[in-house]
Amino acid sequence: MAKILMILVIAFMFEAVGVIALKKGVDQVVVRYEERKGKMAAWKNILFMVGNGFANKNVLLGLLLETIFFVFLLYCLGQRDVSFIWPLTSLSFVMTTLAAQFILRENVSAVRWGGVALIMVGAAFISYSEHLKDNQPKLVASTPGTPPVTPPQP
Repeated sequence: MAKILMILVIAFMFEAVGVIALKKGVDQVVVRYEERKGKMAAWKNILFMVGNGFANKNVLLGLLLETIFFVFLLYCLGQRDVSFIWPLTSLSFVMTTLAAQFILRENVSAVRWGGVALIMVGAAFISYSEHLKDNQPKLVASTPGTPPVTPPQP
C-alpha cells in the first residue's frame, strides 16, 4: 500500500503544478479576450479566446501535467479498488491549495484550511480502511453451491 500512496502523492504534485499552470494560462487568455471585447463580434472573440488557449504555453504545460497525473491515476486504479483510489484523489485539493498559497500567493482563509483538514481526515480514514482490508483473511473460491473456505492462517 505504501507504494500506491507514494505514486499518488507524486501524481498529486503533477496535478497541483498543472492546475497552477492552467490558472496562469487562463488568466493570460482572459486578458486578451477582455482587450478585444467590443472590438469584434462576441462569437468571434470566443473563437479567438479558444485559439489563444491552445497556443498558450502555460495552458499547454498545464494540460501536459494533468495528462501525466491521469496516467499515474490509471496505474493506481489498475492496482487497487476504485473505492480506495478515487476518494484519495481528494488529497490533490490539499496540494493544490498549498500551491495556490505559495506559488500564486493567494490568500487562503482559515475556513478553507479547515476544509483541507477535513479532507485529510477523510483520506486518513480511507487509508486505514484499506489497511484493515489487507489484514482480513482471504476467502478461497469453492465449487458452485458450496460455501467459501477460509485458508488456515500461518
